[in-house]
Amino acid sequence: MGRPLLKAFSDDGWPTTGVTLSEDSAAQLRAAGLNVVAADIREHDFAKNLKAKSFSLVVHCASSGGGGSESYEALFSGGTRNLLAALEIGHFLFVSSTSVYAQTDGSAVAEFSTAEPERATGKILRTTEDLVLGRGGTVARLAGLYGPGRCVPLDRLLAGDAIIEGEGERTMNSIYRDDAVSALLLLARLKPHGIFNVVDNCPVSQLEWFRWVAQRAGKPMPPFGPRDFTRKRAWTNKRVSNAKLRGLGWEPAMPSFREGIERILAQSA
Repeated sequence: MGRPLLKAFSDDGWPTTGVTLSEDSAAQLRAAGLNVVAADIREHDFAKNLKAKSFSLVVHCASSGGGGSESYEALFSGGTRNLLAALEIGHFLFVSSTSVYAQTDGSAVAEFSTAEPERATGKILRTTEDLVLGRGGTVARLAGLYGPGRCVPLDRLLAGDAIIEGEGERTMNSIYRDDAVSALLLLARLKPHGIFNVVDNCPVSQLEWFRWVAQRAGKPMPPFGPRDFTRKRAWTNKRVSNAKLRGLGWEPAMPSFREGIERILAQSA
């Protein structure tokens, strides 16, 4: 999501500096007209590669790269501390995850709901959230991100190896990539203190999701199987509300998974 987010800031008139881990990635982004440097925020001296040390806004939306708790600790908790220590920052926007909500009963959750994740990775995100909130910053809890080139359940359905867990009752909360970008851009403009869920308008059961997508894609329904308790986001079941974010004037262009899947399938046709 970093590339479209950086482009959105640039198109909106923000003087921007993007930070990515490798020089190869930085070179590709610079070739696309973006101002990007290679630096590792996990390192205390990462800022040596930055020309500027003062920013009105810093957005921390790094990818974990699928790592475990040690990776999370270094990138999110450690990276945030390094950013705050090395830079003069007007406002800090941290991109977290709705996986911090550990509810399993299908209940509706909002920003004031209990967020006590069981996984070590989720606990690290919560610790980082509190660090950012303690500095007057903004926390954006993203639901399952999907979009061009990234939609895990669709890929599995098309490959024929998807499984419906249990009875398909688990709720899927998702956000289309471009809608996540527009939400973060709005939060950057307004700089509100607090937590905001970034999710579309229509949480949906896994069974309903596969029924609609399988029919639309012309694929058979996946078989039922056991619940996957090893999921990266853990096996949770909750309906995440976006009412607080919509109260700021944000509306997703893809209000449900249906519009998003239609766009992905149309682009891949």
